Amino acid sequence: MATAVNQSSVDVPTPDGTADAYLVHPESPGPHPAVLLYMDAFGPRPGLKAMADRIAAAGYTVLLPNILYRAGRAPLVELPDFITPERRSELFETILPAAQSLTPELAARDAGAFLDWLAASPLANDGPVGVTGYCMGAGFALRAAAAYPERVAAMAGFHGAYLASEAPDSPHLGAGRITAELYFGHADQDASLPPEQIDRLEKALTNAGVRHHAAVYAGARHGFTQVDTASYDAEAAERHWTALLDLFGRNL
Repeated sequence: MATAVNQSSVDVPTPDGTADAYLVHPESPGPHPAVLLYMDAFGPRPGLKAMADRIAAAGYTVLLPNILYRAGRAPLVELPDFITPERRSELFETILPAAQSLTPELAARDAGAFLDWLAASPLANDGPVGVTGYCMGAGFALRAAAAYPERVAAMAGFHGAYLASEAPDSPHLGAGRITAELYFGHADQDASLPPEQIDRLEKALTNAGVRHHAAVYAGARHGFTQVDTASYDAEAAERHWTALLDLFGRNL
């Protein structure tokens, strides 16, 4: 029997304003270990909130913030119930400026605010925090693990984008500060994370002595966990759930 959860909308104060967010936690008495869920570009919506619900049902208090809050409350654009490849391109054109304006410095500041909010919540315990991210959110999750190593004990990223580029502020360059255990589920033939970036990420984590496991999900496309998109792959998505909950179970 699935664990019942309580869902609510919350506002999280940050140094730059207020981030709207989705909060979900088990109905059973808490507090529970905290998880910070980083959205993909399309943001908090029914499909992504259902993913937060599933994590919460496994025994966690989950915060899903709108990390593009500086551009407005979610949804930033009107989203269809199902995102086709054609609509995906159109939506990205609208969302991209807001996503590109979220610099690593702003992302780190926001991560601190989200973690502070969870630490102050009576619904979350004072133990280590887990972080997971999807698509662009995987990069933000990786940055959070590097920026707050004393708080983040487990970090996962799925079909992550540009995790180990040649940019001077690429997320993988923070590997030396990470103390968490990491898991990555890469999409096969993902243009946003080609093989050379997968190799570069692997080398950075290995050289830094970071506990991690990375798997390339054969045949899976970028976005394979997102049920409301044409990229969804049920088998790969279930594989992701097993890996994610095992990671959190070991560390939280």
